[in-house]
Amino acid sequence: MQIDLQTLWYLTVGTLLVSASLLLWERQAHPGRARVLGILAAGLFAFVFGCVLAMNRSHFPVALGMGATNVLMVLGYVLVLNAIAGLDGRRYVWSSAGALVILALAWAIAGTHFPAAFWNHVSSLPIALTCGLTAWILLRSRAVQGLRSRPIAVAIPAVHAVFYLGRACIAPILVQRFGPEILSTIGKATMYEAVLYSVAMPMSFLMIVREEEKQHLLRMSHTDQLTGLANRHAFFEQAALILRARQDYPVSLLAFDLDHFKAINDRHGHPVGDRILKLFAETAREEAGPDALLVRLGGEEFAALLPRCDHHQAFSRGSVIASRFAQAAAWAEGVKTQATVSIGLAAPDCHDLAGMLASADSALYRAKALGRNRVETAVPNELLLRA
Repeated sequence: MQIDLQTLWYLTVGTLLVSASLLLWERQAHPGRARVLGILAAGLFAFVFGCVLAMNRSHFPVALGMGATNVLMVLGYVLVLNAIAGLDGRRYVWSSAGALVILALAWAIAGTHFPAAFWNHVSSLPIALTCGLTAWILLRSRAVQGLRSRPIAVAIPAVHAVFYLGRACIAPILVQRFGPEILSTIGKATMYEAVLYSVAMPMSFLMIVREEEKQHLLRMSHTDQLTGLANRHAFFEQAALILRARQDYPVSLLAFDLDHFKAINDRHGHPVGDRILKLFAETAREEAGPDALLVRLGGEEFAALLPRCDHHQAFSRGSVIASRFAQAAAWAEGVKTQATVSIGLAAPDCHDLAGMLASADSALYRAKALGRNRVETAVPNELLLRA
């Protein structure tokens, strides 16, 4: 079936309007990304105005017809670029405005003298450059690192850039070889590719936003909201993976219990108690080591799984945590608390998570019995001996 060029223009306008409407609708579901979704929708509307002007360019002088169409189209691509950059909180307002001004001046100065060359070939270069930069920014974006949709989202502007670069560089050669009649075929190919881009690009952006939101919710479900540490569910999942993956390196476990925490809460109130919990989480995060898996098990109970850390190193880290926490929590919310922590270190013969937790808990009870604010190590087979 043959589709004429005018029909492809109408089809492009239709797909752009549908895509822009979907983006505006999605802003309600993703308030954290409402701004970038709005910028992207504005870019699609700029494409729509550019297409409408292009369809009626013969009614205007060259500078207002072809030139304004090209500037509007590049404005759309610049807005897409800024929407992508906005995922990382960046904006390129002044550089974008400067590029559009330069393009408008180029049309006003040279485009009016060589309208056919500018329209058919030169106008593709700023589009190719902007799409190439968009793909590069998306490839380097921290916000999309690790997302499954990232390769597709990068590929779409990259392929679009290659297409327009080919139009700028190869189309003149084809015109010389086959004559001006080939321009109609190139125009249809351009509009067909535009239809695909007008659907694929916004959909890939929505994929990123939705996947990002899904990962955020997953992190929230695995995180203790007060301290920012892993919660109990996440700890057991991640700890099991660490223990299964280990080979020859040691893994140690520390169990923590804040001393007299209920009395501090009753005496000074929950805001002070919450501050003490946060102080302990901050101290443990700083001193447990970069590989440590820290968890708030519940209430004032915490644990730390320490990969590549033998018992001597784990005891040393636990001692530092106890000392630093006692200093940091001596005063909380302007009141004297004298908060401390008792720590139990699992016996070296424990290798499964349940055994390590039970062994560290046994050592923790001894630390409490011996005066608190200290680290105690469980002895091998202590649980069997107690039984």
